[in-house]
Amino acid sequence: MLAPDPARLAGRLAFLREAERLKSVLRSGYTSIGRAESTAEHSWRLTLMALVFADQLPGLDVARMLKLCVVHDLGEAIHGDIPAPHQHAHPGKSAQERADLHTLTRDLDPPLRAEIIALWDEYEAAATPEAKAVKAFDKLETILQHNQGDNPPDFDYAFNLDYGRQHTAGEPLFAELRAMLDADTVARAAAAELAREELGGRNAEGLAEHGRKG
Repeated sequence: MLAPDPARLAGRLAFLREAERLKSVLRSGYTSIGRAESTAEHSWRLTLMALVFADQLPGLDVARMLKLCVVHDLGEAIHGDIPAPHQHAHPGKSAQERADLHTLTRDLDPPLRAEIIALWDEYEAAATPEAKAVKAFDKLETILQHNQGDNPPDFDYAFNLDYGRQHTAGEPLFAELRAMLDADTVARAAAAELAREELGGRNAEGLAEHGRKG
């Protein structure tokens, strides 16, 4: 066992305090009780997802995948998340997140800081089989949450049918999971449309009744 280095430990605690910001960064999705989902919550279930499906991806380094999951959105801790439909208007998103990650890790000892930044770069570039797998899981977890969430009436389910498809094609596991989640998306979209139609009908009836009374 290594002898504790107080300065190194203090730096790591300082980093963890900074990383806590991710708990307050909100995404476009909602939880099943209708509360906005945080990026930290997304990262947690992404990590869990990679763990429970890892046995379906023989040959990949599971520990590395889990590290990539934990690190992949750390760069959002300072300036927040940009929802996928709006990212085309923010071409500097990746550079900003990388700069923020450098700020976030400034108190870490150099080897650990370099490891975290290298993991983020690996994920961002989808540079390894593990990073490609985590990219796919990232898209699938997002769709899973959108289908599970108690979302606003105008939630755009149709966007999910094309979202991240280039990352989930090819590998049989991801293609099968995608097909299952796409079916859920279609069902949620249909249910949401029916609810809107029923609400519109009730509103029309209410207006007509009000007119008769007036």
